[in-house]
Amino acid sequence: MTKLSVNINKIATLRNARGGNVPDLLKVAADIQKFGGQGITIHPRPDERHIRYQDARDLKAIVTTEYNIEGNPQHNFIDLVLECKPDQVTLVPDAIGAITSSAGWDTIKNQEYLTEVIQEFQRNGIRTSIFVDPVLEIIEGAKKTGTDRIELYTEAFAHQYDLGNKNGIEPYTKAAELANELGLGINAGHDLSLDNIQFFKQNIPGLLEVSIGHALISEALYLGLDNVVNMYLNKLK
Repeated sequence: MTKLSVNINKIATLRNARGGNVPDLLKVAADIQKFGGQGITIHPRPDERHIRYQDARDLKAIVTTEYNIEGNPQHNFIDLVLECKPDQVTLVPDAIGAITSSAGWDTIKNQEYLTEVIQEFQRNGIRTSIFVDPVLEIIEGAKKTGTDRIELYTEAFAHQYDLGNKNGIEPYTKAAELANELGLGINAGHDLSLDNIQFFKQNIPGLLEVSIGHALISEALYLGLDNVVNMYLNKLK
């Protein structure tokens, strides 16, 4: 079964819109795990517009499943990850001020830099994952960095699926097959939803984990968080 890690950035966005502590980010994280979620993902950004660095510290005591921190490995982010020591760090090449992630790493151009950062995290017992597009040369480049896993950036798949083009899965299937051959673990995330998650999972051999936030929280507005978490778990069996 593919594990479900729930990204709770949107909960932090809602809290920050009014100040105070409603909704309570820590309680939501605890509840998601109680409902069956197998991990909690956060993606703090330098401006702390949703997840704050203190949230990352506070969640360490709350997350009893798998703790995944995503972000661009700049100095402050690296220091935060080394302080919190999550189970996994996912490296994402976010531009400053980006609304959301929009591309994976060029693992060839950035190979030396990624290798250095990954080695530092691995020395501290933190599993590493690199956010990548489904391009075979990029997957091969990821292998050379020494990363434990890749996270497939799935926006293009989700867009094509919405258009009715199921052939949009093909680059992802080929990327996953290569990753399996190279001994890389496979995660995935971005725009995955209840509509497309089952088809994606069925066509990605060796899919270990998905990280889902925006769609899951949006769907929970109508269906309830407990219900939605378990709907995802059923589709990921």
